[in-house]
Amino acid sequence: MSPRPVPGSSSGLKKRFWSEASIVDEMEEFGVALDGRPVRLPGGAPLRVSSRALAEALAEEWSRAGRDDVEKRFGPLDLPLTRITGTMIERVAPDRTHSISTLMEYGKNDALCYWTDEGGALAERQQAELAPWLAWSATRLGANLVKTTGLMPVTQPQEALERLEATLVAASDSDLAGLGVAVPALGSLVLGLALMDGVLPVDDAVSLTTLDEQVQMARWGEDSALLDRIATIAADLSDAARFMTLAR
Repeated sequence: MSPRPVPGSSSGLKKRFWSEASIVDEMEEFGVALDGRPVRLPGGAPLRVSSRALAEALAEEWSRAGRDDVEKRFGPLDLPLTRITGTMIERVAPDRTHSISTLMEYGKNDALCYWTDEGGALAERQQAELAPWLAWSATRLGANLVKTTGLMPVTQPQEALERLEATLVAASDSDLAGLGVAVPALGSLVLGLALMDGVLPVDDAVSLTTLDEQVQMARWGEDSALLDRIATIAADLSDAARFMTLAR
């Protein structure tokens, strides 16, 4: 019996081809099967994880995908945990160095360190809401980052960058995969690590990374494009945080 492949990353919708999604207990790992056929990722690796909680969530995700659509269609957005799991298995695990290097680019240019130079409501909120996380980075991670105002780039201390990198080296493959979604959404490695550490709730993370948008809308009124952007960030962070929790 041939395995069912995971849909590719194309935005095109696929037709649901199964009736039941289930967990396959394989010694110390758990796979997902569709009508008894094991699911494989685009690169050919089996969709298999070590966490039963994550496997159950993956099976439930596949059980729901396309189920309520009139034409039984589904797409990658219906399978967020599967997409992150696929990244963990086929990209992170084979080459952790590349994943760490990519995340470190955000650490070198962490959005947490770039504050407005115009004063006003945004500056006040940055001082009140961002400064504590710079302090957390220094105390919890040992990474004392330098903040700046305006858009001119700031070079972070080498020691701080080394501490951030050491934190990533110590992270699990699943946490690196989750960070691969969360950090670009936040524009901040530090906030991503706080989310991973469980000390930064998703709602607070969304608020911190969209301070500019919030201040703009408070002054000029709601903007659909900004609201859509905030909703996308919220969805990405929720998926990443849930994945990292389930994978442990």
